[in-house]
Amino acid sequence: MANNRNIVQLTGQSKPVDVTEPYDPAWVGGKTILITGGASGFGEGFFRKWAANGAIVIIGDINDARGKALVEEVRTATGNQHLHYLHCNVTEWQSQVDFFHSAVQLSPNNAIDAVVANAGIIDTGTPFQLPENLDAEAPPKPNFSCYDVNLLGVMYTSHLAFFYLPRNPRYKNSSPNASGLPSSNTPDRHLLLIGSVASLCPISGLVQYGIAKHGVLGMFRSLRSTSMNQGVRVNMLCPYFIDTPLIAAPGRVLLAGAAIGRPEDVVDAGTRLMADPRIVGRALVVGPKVRLDDDGQLLPEDSKDGKQVSIWEPYAHDFEEVDAFTQRFVQLLNAVEKTRGWVGWASDILGAFAYPLRNLWRERP
Repeated sequence: MANNRNIVQLTGQSKPVDVTEPYDPAWVGGKTILITGGASGFGEGFFRKWAANGAIVIIGDINDARGKALVEEVRTATGNQHLHYLHCNVTEWQSQVDFFHSAVQLSPNNAIDAVVANAGIIDTGTPFQLPENLDAEAPPKPNFSCYDVNLLGVMYTSHLAFFYLPRNPRYKNSSPNASGLPSSNTPDRHLLLIGSVASLCPISGLVQYGIAKHGVLGMFRSLRSTSMNQGVRVNMLCPYFIDTPLIAAPGRVLLAGAAIGRPEDVVDAGTRLMADPRIVGRALVVGPKVRLDDDGQLLPEDSKDGKQVSIWEPYAHDFEEVDAFTQRFVQLLNAVEKTRGWVGWASDILGAFAYPLRNLWRERP
């Protein structure tokens, strides 16, 4: 009996990612890629890797001195002159609007192929569970900058991406995962969200960070079920504790004796998702490199058996057996769009223009 709760085909989701399958980083060549928070951390790692493989990369950050120096350094090292830095404060809507506007002008194709919503910070500002002086007559507004950067900023970036990516003139009449073997200079429409292991499980004490990263996961799971209707593929990375400056001394003390991940594994996972347009609606968790047997059980580090793994896929099969509501709702959305076609679209456009007139008519004396 057919499984009518399987909506993989309806959503356009690709098969689970086989991280042992080889890919070519040069497949990013020729793509115009925007990265928020690109002057340091994972953003810098992506920038260096993709620039070296011929991509047109435009990074945005608030650290202007570092961003400009990084671009000049990588231009010199790679000979790639299609690298740019723009100031971008992800918590400010107009700053992100200006970033996207300017990026389109800097692109040789006047188009954007991919957007990486990468900017992020660790918990800062007001400790969520230690409020003070709230009994004052006018208590100060709490500083939730971690939430603002890690979720509101990601929402702004993604909202703008869904305006520009479907309008990519290089990519017409094709679905993201319909292509054959990828190659360089392949047009794309790709939104890569940067979540965290904190998207999947709680991390004690990091309340704002956990709220924000759970929100990014919710955005990913919602967007990937319908984004193919706009020809946009959405993927996500969820790094574990990775050896970067983001982990300050107190965090390193708490993690003492435990394995942490390597930045190069995060860059590798992100490059796989960015380079291969056949990957749609998938998330990868990046953690410490461990050795596992065929049943997924941990082996000693010095064992010659099994294989080394640092990348796993969560939510790999959740569209294969969905709840009745999700299955029917996605089917309904697809059926309605198909049935209404261009006539329905035209009707909605006319209705949108007529809406203010209808309101004026209702409000007349």
